[in-house]
Amino acid sequence: MAISTRKPESLVIAFVFLLTVLVMSGPIMIEARAFFVFGDSLVDSGNNNYLLTTARADSPPYGIDFPTRRPTGRFSNGLNIPDLISEAIGNEEPPLPYLNPELRGPRLFQGANFASAGIGILNDTGFQFINIIRMYQQLDYFQQYQQRVSRLVGKQQTQRLVSQALVLITVGGNDFVNNYFLFPYSARSRQFTLPDYVRFLISEYKKILLRLSLLGVGRVLVTGAGPLGCAPAELARSGTSNGRCSPELQRAASLYEPQLIQMINELNRNIGKNVFITANTNQMQIDFLSIPRSYGFVTSKVACCGQGPYNGMGLCTVLSNLCPNRELYVFWDAFHPTEKANRMIVRHILTGTTKYMNPMNLSSALAL
Repeated sequence: MAISTRKPESLVIAFVFLLTVLVMSGPIMIEARAFFVFGDSLVDSGNNNYLLTTARADSPPYGIDFPTRRPTGRFSNGLNIPDLISEAIGNEEPPLPYLNPELRGPRLFQGANFASAGIGILNDTGFQFINIIRMYQQLDYFQQYQQRVSRLVGKQQTQRLVSQALVLITVGGNDFVNNYFLFPYSARSRQFTLPDYVRFLISEYKKILLRLSLLGVGRVLVTGAGPLGCAPAELARSGTSNGRCSPELQRAASLYEPQLIQMINELNRNIGKNVFITANTNQMQIDFLSIPRSYGFVTSKVACCGQGPYNGMGLCTVLSNLCPNRELYVFWDAFHPTEKANRMIVRHILTGTTKYMNPMNLSSALAL
C-alpha cells in the first residue's frame, strides 16, 4: 500500500489548479473507482481516533507491521481488509476515515471509510463504548459525503462516482459478542430466543442494505460474522482448557450466515441484478482455524498480543505479551485477525469459489 508523503497544503493548491483547468475546459470526469467502507472494528481505519471512546487502536503495539510502523486506529498489526482490497483493485491508497480532516478536495474522489469499532446492526449494540458511529449515522455521513462531492463536481458526476464505486460492509459480530452474549441474561437474550434474535438481526440488516441501495450504490460486498466463538477472547471467557470454540457463539454464526445469504439473494432478485455479493467469512476462517499449520500458522487459538488464557483477556497494550513473529498467528489480539490472516480472507473474497462467495467472487463481480 502506498503511503502519501505529500503535504496537505500542496494537495489543496494542486486541486484548486486542477479544478480551475477542468471547469474551463469542460465537464469534470472522475475515472478512478471509489471505495466506500461501512461497519465495525474489522474494517475501521481510524474514525474512532477522533471520538471519545474506549474502542480505539491508536496506541502501540497496534500498527507494528504497518508501513509507517505506527498505530493508525486499525485493529491490526498491519493492514486490514479495506487496505488489502484497495491494493487488489489498483487504488493507490485506501479511503481515508471520514472523520480525518485530510479527507477533502481530490481525496474525496477516492471514497471514504465510515466504519467505527464497537458498532453493530442494532443501535443498542456496543453501548459500553459510549461514543461510536452507529450504522444509521454512517449512512447519514455517506449522504453528507455525496453533498460535499456534489459541490465540487455536480450531482450527475457524484451519482456516477457512487454507482460505479465498490462498497464494503462488515457488521453483525458485535450484535452477538457485545450484545446478546455480552453477559448472562442480557436484555436481548431475555427478549429473544437465539433463532428469533438472528431473524430480527437479518430483518434490521435488510433495512440498512436497502437504504444503501437507495443512496445509489451499484456494487456492495457484504461479509458475514465469522467464527464468533473461536476468538481468543471467547476461549478465555469460556474457561475452556482444550481450546474448543464456544458452542453457543458458533451456533449463532451457523444460524446467521445462511440467513444472511438468503436475504442477499432476495434483495438481488427484487432489484433485478446482483448489486450485493456475500462473503462467507465464517467458512473462510474455519478452514485455517481447524488446520492452522497447513496455512503456515503455529496457532489459531492464542492471540499474538494480549494477556491471560490464550492472550484473550483485556486490551492489547505495551504491557501485553507480544509475539515476535506475527506471521505465525491467526489472531493479532483477542478478537481481530493478523494481517496475514486478513490477506487469506481477501484472497478468498477476490477469487474464491461459491463455497465462500455468493453469487460470485469480487473479481468476477467487478468485471461485469
